[in-house]
Amino acid sequence: METQEQFEQQTLTEHLAELRSCLLISLAAVGAGFAAAYSFVRPLADWFLRPLIKVLPPGKPLIFTSYQEGFFFI
Repeated sequence: METQEQFEQQTLTEHLAELRSCLLISLAAVGAGFAAAYSFVRPLADWFLRPLIKVLPPGKPLIFTSYQEGFFFI
């Protein structure tokens, strides 16, 4: 970890390089989090939609009328 004195002595390009590396690490963390969360979409949707599916008439499926509605199940 850099001390405050070393931080103040950095040039602008060194600051920008450090910012770039922090942004890349953050982007990678967000991507990994998205991939992990995306693997749980089906179980979460099943859990949230279970009460609605229970009250549907027998033999009737749950139908979404537009593409994005499948993502807004909350």
